[in-house]
Amino acid sequence: MKINALTLLMSCLLLNFACTQKKSQDKPIEEPEMKENPYQILTLSNKNGVKMTVTDLGARVMTLLVPDKAGNPVDVVLGFDSPEEYLTSPEPFFGTAVGRYGNRIAKGKFTLEGQTYNLPINNGENSLHGGPGGFHNVIWKVEEADDSQIVFSYLSEDGEEGYPGNLKVKMTYFLTDENEFKITYEAETDKATPINLTHHSFFNLDGAGSSDVLDHVLQLNASKYTPVDSSLIPLGSIDPVAGTPFDFKNAKAIGKDIGVENEQLKFGGGFDHNWVLDKKEEGGLELAATVYAPETGISMEVWTTEPAIQFYSGNFLDGGVQGKGGKAYEFRSALCLETQHYPDSPNQANFPSTILEPGETYQQTCIYKFGTK
Repeated sequence: MKINALTLLMSCLLLNFACTQKKSQDKPIEEPEMKENPYQILTLSNKNGVKMTVTDLGARVMTLLVPDKAGNPVDVVLGFDSPEEYLTSPEPFFGTAVGRYGNRIAKGKFTLEGQTYNLPINNGENSLHGGPGGFHNVIWKVEEADDSQIVFSYLSEDGEEGYPGNLKVKMTYFLTDENEFKITYEAETDKATPINLTHHSFFNLDGAGSSDVLDHVLQLNASKYTPVDSSLIPLGSIDPVAGTPFDFKNAKAIGKDIGVENEQLKFGGGFDHNWVLDKKEEGGLELAATVYAPETGISMEVWTTEPAIQFYSGNFLDGGVQGKGGKAYEFRSALCLETQHYPDSPNQANFPSTILEPGETYQQTCIYKFGTK
């Protein structure tokens, strides 16, 4: 049987089309590229309705919901709705872990074992909270996590932000059924280095974005403090608080004496000082501070193994930062209670040493415990 040329051509075209279709169908369909979120957000909760969200960026506490006296949840820490916003904020320390050295080091310099180390300057003429690339701006490794704890680790390499030694840090956040936000720290180094780790949540027990904290009632278990110069570096003396606005031995409203004529208050724009705790036992876990907000009835205790605590009354907040839910964080609308060793200790021979040696293990514990009155 003869097949004309037109029929043959049509048959070939149909066969080629069928093969092409099969090849197209056999090729896997390409999914749209999915960009992985670079930051983890983890949640802790307890049986009493306390709930925290934490990001691995700086090991920051983003939210901390605590029931008030009526049982309503109140977010008591300042911050932002997403991790990325912390990177561009003019206030870089909301809710974060701080290191290698919390607080200030004068002119960003110290000498150790005959060598002078230079640190980045990020607070006037001084280095503050480990420098701009400190622990608040690194990604912490999440070793393990569940509803009640998160285990973080971080290796701060030799020379990072000017500090000597490879420093291995393990830090664990716990949320207990006793309404405790508990932090434990461990660290080891292969070269002598200063270390002063702390936590930097900005608390407002009336809720993030509420008015100032001047009505919050504060008590500090401290008979002495370390006065500072105009750049907030300790003068080297350890002075009694008695007869000064810095006396919080008996509980009083934060606003009671914050406006009195006082050179130290002028230097800090309010309270931004280191209190030396009345410790019964060196390294013992003891009550350092209590805070109470009359409006919500929320109270907070601060427990620590450290010798001192920095009380900061939010003096550098000015309403320019838009936080969670678009709320502005106004002047003195938060307080910080940072458990610590003294500021500038590497340059102050009469302050307790903050030098960690190879073969030693740095350890400390801090607890923020919540309740209502």
